[in-house]
Amino acid sequence: MSPTNVENRIEALDITRGFALLGIFIANMLLFHTPYLHVDPYSWFTSGDAATFKWIDVFVQGSFYPIFALLFGYGINMQYEKSIQRNTPFVPVMARRLGILLGIGLLHGLFIWSGDVLFPYAVMGFLLLIFVRIPAKWLALFAGALYMIPAAFMYFVAKLLMKANSNLLMSDYADLDLIERSIEVFGSGSFGDIFTLRFFEWLVIGLGGTFMGFFIVLPIIMFGAALSKWKVIERAKEFKIRLAILALLSLAAGIWIKLLPHLKKPALDLIQIQDTIGNIILAAGYVSLLLLFCTFPLFRDVFRPIGKAGRMSLTTYITQSIVATLIFYSYGFGLYGRVDLAAGTWIAVGLFVVQVIFAELWLSKFRMGPLEWLWRKGTYGRSLMKKEE
Repeated sequence: MSPTNVENRIEALDITRGFALLGIFIANMLLFHTPYLHVDPYSWFTSGDAATFKWIDVFVQGSFYPIFALLFGYGINMQYEKSIQRNTPFVPVMARRLGILLGIGLLHGLFIWSGDVLFPYAVMGFLLLIFVRIPAKWLALFAGALYMIPAAFMYFVAKLLMKANSNLLMSDYADLDLIERSIEVFGSGSFGDIFTLRFFEWLVIGLGGTFMGFFIVLPIIMFGAALSKWKVIERAKEFKIRLAILALLSLAAGIWIKLLPHLKKPALDLIQIQDTIGNIILAAGYVSLLLLFCTFPLFRDVFRPIGKAGRMSLTTYITQSIVATLIFYSYGFGLYGRVDLAAGTWIAVGLFVVQVIFAELWLSKFRMGPLEWLWRKGTYGRSLMKKEE
């Protein structure tokens, strides 16, 4: 099994991944510059920040990582089918590839930023190796059940908690001690202090997120593999009408569900349904809309540079964390807790524009990003050839 050549890449996949990286960066920016993990965002942010948070919470937060997970599963199945066609081993090579990603994610989570998603994605990828041989129909049904049953259970638990105490809000779970400690450590602490707190957060986010990933990330990755078996992206032109209908319905339903905590009192049950159902439905709307637009040559021409950043997704994702922590942590500019949400959002957008320009320049000389080269080198053991001009 060999890596995918540039000329064999699916441009719509790269463009969609590029937009997903932008959305993920905007959402992650909340955690880069504020103690977002430990606050009640519905009461913590006031004035202009409250309006900005509402915009991010409804249109961005939680609705772009499912796209990234979907495409992750899509790509794994593409590699699986290519190995079948060429009669080459799949599991050993993919296991080595996922193992390297696991290591990169671990280093990222412990030494750069605790909100790493590569570690849990790699773990779920290993599990997909078990299910990837299942036919698309059954894989999609199993993924749906694996996602919806725990989601329904969590919503039922949230309703019980609300029934026991109707005044229970997210503010009841805010940790003032950790809020103060985060601002002090990340804003002005030593690297050792930051590492200690980051390690504690990684245990909660990284390992805790990996456990929850069995019921959230794994089903999405599995569904992405099912879509790959149906060749949905490759056959997007055939599905234009379906994609348009799905985009319209999903965007309307997803936005309405995600608005619920803002239209009413932000109770636990509303936040639960926003996170588990609204995020996924809105993500489906975004994917459908992007795939529909990618069937038009003009859209592909205009947004091809974003596809270049998507093609270098590992490099783009890791450098976002490196640059953001240098801006906000004490060993950089120390702006943690000093930037409002609007400024943080524009910083994310601005940095992503720089990444798009960098990707355009880099890929004019090389076949892949620097971290993608290391990933490929570890997987296939082949030297990277400089791209001919």
